[in-house]
Amino acid sequence: MMMHDWSRGAACQAMDPELFFPISTEGPGREQVEQAKAVCRGCPVRQPCLDYAIDTRQLNGVWGGTDPEQRRSLIPTVARRRETVPAPPLPGDR
Repeated sequence: MMMHDWSRGAACQAMDPELFFPISTEGPGREQVEQAKAVCRGCPVRQPCLDYAIDTRQLNGVWGGTDPEQRRSLIPTVARRRETVPAPPLPGDR
């Protein structure tokens, strides 16, 4: 696994990674998301972490104090449009 220079100073470095990757962001998982975000609030590398998550389209987990839904809203509109273009029909499709 590649380690980024900024991650060495992360507040989550010595914590259980499972805290930052809950099974769901709903129900009981919501409390876990809030606990992870609380760790991020005091993190000195919160912005580089968030930048990394957006640049690499991290779909799961808490990164830079954001959950996946919050990050989706931060992805530039052009990039979002590119991701939602439907695939062309396969030969023989009706």
